[in-house]
Amino acid sequence: MRKHKRVLALTMAAAMGLSLLAGCGSSTQQQAGAGSETAASSAAESTASAEGATTGAEDNVIRVGVVCSMTGGSAIYGEGAQNAVDMAVEEINAGDSGYKIEIVNNGQVADDAKDAKQAMNAYNLLMAEQPEAIVGSFFSSVTLPMATQAAADNMLLLATGATNVDVTLKGDTIFRNCFIDPYQGKMAALFVKDKGIGKVAVIYAKDDDYSNGLKDAFVENCEANGIEVTYTGECMTTDTDYSSQAAQAVASGAEFLYYPCFLDTVPLLVGAARNAGFTGIIMGGDGWDGADTTGLEDKFDNCYFTNHYSSEDTSPAVVNFVQKFTEKYGTESLNACAALYYDAMYMLVQAAENGGGTDTASLVKGMKGMSFSGVGGDITLDENGDAIKSIVFNTYVDGQGKWAETLDAEGKVVASAE
Repeated sequence: MRKHKRVLALTMAAAMGLSLLAGCGSSTQQQAGAGSETAASSAAESTASAEGATTGAEDNVIRVGVVCSMTGGSAIYGEGAQNAVDMAVEEINAGDSGYKIEIVNNGQVADDAKDAKQAMNAYNLLMAEQPEAIVGSFFSSVTLPMATQAAADNMLLLATGATNVDVTLKGDTIFRNCFIDPYQGKMAALFVKDKGIGKVAVIYAKDDDYSNGLKDAFVENCEANGIEVTYTGECMTTDTDYSSQAAQAVASGAEFLYYPCFLDTVPLLVGAARNAGFTGIIMGGDGWDGADTTGLEDKFDNCYFTNHYSSEDTSPAVVNFVQKFTEKYGTESLNACAALYYDAMYMLVQAAENGGGTDTASLVKGMKGMSFSGVGGDITLDENGDAIKSIVFNTYVDGQGKWAETLDAEGKVVASAE
């Protein structure tokens, strides 16, 4: 049972939500822009349910709403998120921290379907159940409109995979436990430099925020390090034929191909590039995690992707997480998404400890400047609520993703599989 209903506080929360909404910015990218319009049109409904933005002492139970993609081509992420949240909540509630977590929506992750409009529907569904925090989502394009509305509602939103730099700029109640696109793109460029490669090609999805952000950061840092970008090709997230772009990348003389897109199209691109005669390194970002290499195992040789963690990391936190998760759920949904949602639950407990309560205001206070150590490594939240953390480089052996090395925020190798 909740200890307070606070009718007056709810009225004030709704008024505060409306005033904050007027000052919120909108996304600069196509998908995010559409989502932000959806967020604006949903303002009245969501603000009416802003009673979740609680104030005052609570009962040591943190009520959490969780959002991820549960259907469609990205459902494997949602499966990992649900399993990881269930496991973390079970551990926390059986532990001695003094805090417990209750997942609203009957313990189920709300489905954003990797769609901005559906994400706002999921957000409003959760807000109606008076959460003290919302965790999610994994994709920038659906998290951006939720972040805009959460800021207006004075609701804590802890993003778990949304790497677009604009996410935490939506308001002071928005945080994330993943790195941001400029950092990921910079590290990919440093990888190229360390390999002594002088010419690179880029193929990116022009209709995707994530892909644009990584492309921009990668190109900028390549040019800053004297690396020539010989070809920049465009595609759409719905494309199925990459033969033209692959042929042009090969003709440009590039030794390295950067493809910062999501897992569903990765096999198509890698296959097209190898068929076009490209023998150099092909690299992507964390969106490659979980890509299906079936029938293309040999073509994924000499491919890499950056990620938030590796299940092969030998740190105690990772070993413990992987062992427990595998025993409960197997390995199919053991991905970085699962690790990020798992850590998010523990970060909320630490926020309650830091802030002195489980209400939203105390949790927000406790999140600011947090230093946290978990499955995703050591994290420090900066002034924007962004995670300063290490980055993992994975490669492929016989089509299976394998840990290669981990670099710290300065680009120094801190651990290696060799």
